[in-house]
Amino acid sequence: MGRIEFVINPKHYFFIYSRDFELSSKTSESKCETVLILQGGGSLGAYECGVYKALDEHQIAFDMVVGTSIGAVNASIIAGVKNPEKRVEQLENFWYELSENTTPPYLPDGIRKYFSTFYSTFWGTPNFALPVTGWPNPWMIANVKPFLYDNTPLKSTLSKYVDFNFLNNQNKTRLIITAVDIQKGSPVIFDSKQQKIDVDHVISSTGFPFYGIKWTKKDGKYLWDGSLMSNTPFREAINASPIKDKIVYLVSLFPKMHDELPKNMEESWHRARDIMNSDKTEHNIVMSHVISRYLNLLKNMHSILSNAKLDPKLKTEFQDLEGEYCNLATRRGGVIRDITKIERKEETHFLLEDADFSKKTISKLINEGYKDAHKILKKN
Repeated sequence: MGRIEFVINPKHYFFIYSRDFELSSKTSESKCETVLILQGGGSLGAYECGVYKALDEHQIAFDMVVGTSIGAVNASIIAGVKNPEKRVEQLENFWYELSENTTPPYLPDGIRKYFSTFYSTFWGTPNFALPVTGWPNPWMIANVKPFLYDNTPLKSTLSKYVDFNFLNNQNKTRLIITAVDIQKGSPVIFDSKQQKIDVDHVISSTGFPFYGIKWTKKDGKYLWDGSLMSNTPFREAINASPIKDKIVYLVSLFPKMHDELPKNMEESWHRARDIMNSDKTEHNIVMSHVISRYLNLLKNMHSILSNAKLDPKLKTEFQDLEGEYCNLATRRGGVIRDITKIERKEETHFLLEDADFSKKTISKLINEGYKDAHKILKKN
């Protein structure tokens, strides 16, 4: 029998799965990989930068980095930065270049966030996305075009930090990005182990329609932000290498738990947004272990039948099933050995907090992610 155990608090849960049966060679240490999962969340992605800074200081190296939306952008820098020895420095530099300097840093938090969001709405963010009109009144074209902002500036900014030749030719860090096919309503997965990834693949995961950001045409498909299907691409990490055990680090930008009830409609919308985008991986984790238990039971039964003396008819039937058994047994079997989750806290309710790219806010988010990650990692 196996045992599943959760220890959960608002900032961290640790997942343990123990097996009483003997591990096969396929689940040995050589078959275990360390995975980083990054959510989408606009400017809140700066928090992920701070978390990665702490992970790097703890000398945690990743075999796979999986991201959606702004998480895909961060993931691409982590996996393909031009100077790997300065990965943290480059990721931080990217975020400061992405930020806007117009909002006065001396403004109180409560005022600064509204000022910065107002600025981004009408003038865009110079190194991220700009109004398609080229002048500060994008809402006049809301009924004429299917998007308000062009994210081409992000493409140029990102290209300064990611060496896509290195990304596609190195075997140390696998990059997985998620997007959504607009016409089919189905997920689209880009995997550096399966294909050559370029800057357009990454940008395709950032076209968020609710903020009017332009879609991307790539490989004959029109693509939107991957967070529309799932803001936590955990399942994609499992499917990418289902036979391998995993040690997972997950960054959650939207708090799942909040004790206070909303006091007005803005807070209601804000809380609903947090719930829709928060981490919902517990079911996937449990199911991965259930599948693993079934497969190990199947292997044990197969071993018994292989050594048993069967009559000719049963032996023929057993041999007929051999191909299907081998197919199943070699496709899955990896388990989630543990998960470390770092979750951003919220002190105030602000519906458009993920559109605040002011330099002061970006710096604050990086520092918060760094401190929160250190606290969690020290507990482990």
